Amino acid sequence: MVVKGTLIHTPVLGEVETIKHALVTIDDSGQISSIRSPGTASYDEEIIAASSAGQLFELGANQYLLPGLVDLHIHAPQWPQVGTALHLPLYDWLQQCTFPLEAKYDDLGFARQNYESLVDNLLANGTTTATCYGTIHLEATKLLAEICLDRGQRAVIGKIAMDNRQECPDFYRDKSTTSGLDGTRALIEHIRNLPGNEDGRVLPAVTPRFIPGCTDEMLEGLGSIADEYNCHVQTHCSESDWEHDYVIERHGVNDTQSLDRFQLLTDKTVLAHSNLISDEDMSTIKTRASGIAHCPLSNVYFSNAVFPARRALDRGLKVGLGTDISGGPSPSILHNCQASVNSSRMLEEGVDPTVRRGERGTPNSRIDYLEAFWMATVGGAETLGLKVGRFEEGYSFDAMVIDRNVADTNLQGLDDFQSGEDALQKIIYNAERRNIANVWVQGRMVKGS
Repeated sequence: MVVKGTLIHTPVLGEVETIKHALVTIDDSGQISSIRSPGTASYDEEIIAASSAGQLFELGANQYLLPGLVDLHIHAPQWPQVGTALHLPLYDWLQQCTFPLEAKYDDLGFARQNYESLVDNLLANGTTTATCYGTIHLEATKLLAEICLDRGQRAVIGKIAMDNRQECPDFYRDKSTTSGLDGTRALIEHIRNLPGNEDGRVLPAVTPRFIPGCTDEMLEGLGSIADEYNCHVQTHCSESDWEHDYVIERHGVNDTQSLDRFQLLTDKTVLAHSNLISDEDMSTIKTRASGIAHCPLSNVYFSNAVFPARRALDRGLKVGLGTDISGGPSPSILHNCQASVNSSRMLEEGVDPTVRRGERGTPNSRIDYLEAFWMATVGGAETLGLKVGRFEEGYSFDAMVIDRNVADTNLQGLDDFQSGEDALQKIIYNAERRNIANVWVQGRMVKGS
């Protein structure tokens, strides 16, 4: 297949590359084999050959080819309650709403209905890579992996481990530490041996929900499993004052240092939120080559703090974006691009009007739309160690077409702008699900025709 059109991506942090009338050639395995600009060798010949073979996909006027979006933090079973219960504090939200909902996933019919809806919605919103927490239920989490594979969703998926009787309700926790560890191993084996998953489009993850939900025995066992299988790890890190303070009281150190003690900080680890991490924590995370899922929308509701994205990026940490469904009220990574820029401005300028300007904020905290989109694509991909997120030879063709021509769109005036910077900025701030006309994952079209 050959895709022809205006290509926009951010391969380098803070920079945009635009190629008008680009030709992107995708091989049978779904990888990009070449990218050509007008006037380069074989450009015209390739158009003729692809068109003759019925393999040319040509974008129209006011359509743009962008990389698919990477969501580093999704609670898949929470999809039914997205946009609700956001008035509650985190602890109450978990105990009163979230744990009772997640407990329902022992019903595979209920699980199938909601997981299929979630995956369809993620793909429709341009999310080509989804990093998902399941529930404590092994069979339901296996089903989530199978649905992702069937529908073409690239995914990293883990069965939640939570066995701490002091923090987890009787109706929703692993029956024992051993069963939680055995279930984690069983899921890893299941995903790696799924027919049709030989290329590893769906990957397993060790998933301690968070330190409060796990005993030390569970955390130690999960660290050993992560090392044994060399697989991804995902967990929460210093999300809120409640969780952050709990870990300090229990272990005498911050989440980052505690997770490191249990061998859960690796180059395949995704730390959700990390709002309250210290400079020492950042150094440890960078040394371990772990990454952070910045969830700007959900942080508004449950973290009571703004993640210092500018500081983390300047220190060279791997940072991507996450929706944190359903702690975040939107399944759109583009919405979280907007929120990441907005929250960084609030952190820099401050929000308390009773404090004098120049004294109420944290200087040098802002990020811009280019850095936000980089996190939504390249940053997320690098955190997961995947060759997606930008257009480059040898990378998987995970992409979407943004269409300004749809009816009732907020995406106006693109034909008046010549620069890729202007087009991308307008897309980030005004594109909606209706503007995402086509989506591919590894060369397979999963939305559009």
